[in-house]
Amino acid sequence: MPAQIYAPFEKFNFSNRNCFLTGDVLQSEEEKIQVFPQWLMSLYNLQDQPFKLLDERIATYKDLKIPCSAYINDEYLEPLENEIAGAFNRGYEGIKALDELKLFQWAGKLLYGIIFNEVQSGIKMMHAQGEAFNMSQAIIHKFSHMHLMLQSINLPIHFEEFKPFSLFLFKVDNKTDEFGYRDEINTQTFALRMKDFGLVICLQDNNANFGYHRKIYEQIKDDVLHPIQFEEFSGRVFYSNYLFNRLPEYNILPVGEDVFIEDMPLRGMSSKPLFDEWANKTYGQVLENFWKNWGFLLLEIIKDPEKPMSFLFDTDGKKIDAATIALPR
Repeated sequence: MPAQIYAPFEKFNFSNRNCFLTGDVLQSEEEKIQVFPQWLMSLYNLQDQPFKLLDERIATYKDLKIPCSAYINDEYLEPLENEIAGAFNRGYEGIKALDELKLFQWAGKLLYGIIFNEVQSGIKMMHAQGEAFNMSQAIIHKFSHMHLMLQSINLPIHFEEFKPFSLFLFKVDNKTDEFGYRDEINTQTFALRMKDFGLVICLQDNNANFGYHRKIYEQIKDDVLHPIQFEEFSGRVFYSNYLFNRLPEYNILPVGEDVFIEDMPLRGMSSKPLFDEWANKTYGQVLENFWKNWGFLLLEIIKDPEKPMSFLFDTDGKKIDAATIALPR
């Protein structure tokens, strides 16, 4: 009998009575886990730090929870958290040695936990106004596939010769106590900067963004980056994933007790490029946001509209050594 896949978006089941990963009915509504794991919150004293949700509501990191059965948590999520925590504790080398799929599952669980809270909040708000909750079909499509792939944590789900995500990992000269987190849930892009590393993941692009940035990544992936350089690369990836104009499709093939997921060609029937045209002014606005710590303004960033400011490459296209950047970390 094939594994039973749970599809919460079919009936918009986001109650606290069902496990977020399996849909199993819980013993009580108190059966929950933290979205941001306790080990990470304790490391950076995040528990009471503000976390802004899409509806402008301010929660704290510890407020963000998702319903989860004790069995799923004990059997699958705790072991994953322990493995990730151990890797993070060892810094860049620990992350580099980690199975990329584990990192994808961990980042996906965290981002889906935020999505779950956002959707739950939206349903409550619309219900209070006497209206039905609506979400675009494109977003449902993305979130559904993300949840499907997240079930590779607890089900024998296999990806058939494709990678559903893009992952970029760097050594970064961060401040000791710095925790840099950023996400964009509509494009399912996730960035984390802490200890001596920084990573960016596009969770649902079939490795397309990796191909888009491969040339630059190959040039800088073995360097130790200044934080502003990592934020610049992150800005590039967040912007390119916004320009990514495909909704990946998959064939789901049950074989015995296993489920195999096969990707459909991203090009499909369209001759249109996978990414919309890059606009430096919009990219400059992204950089302005990513460079807030250093106070650069849009007018400075796109002073030359053809060549936006960069701390990765000089005007001749040569790599900039992090040690030569005279800015605070």
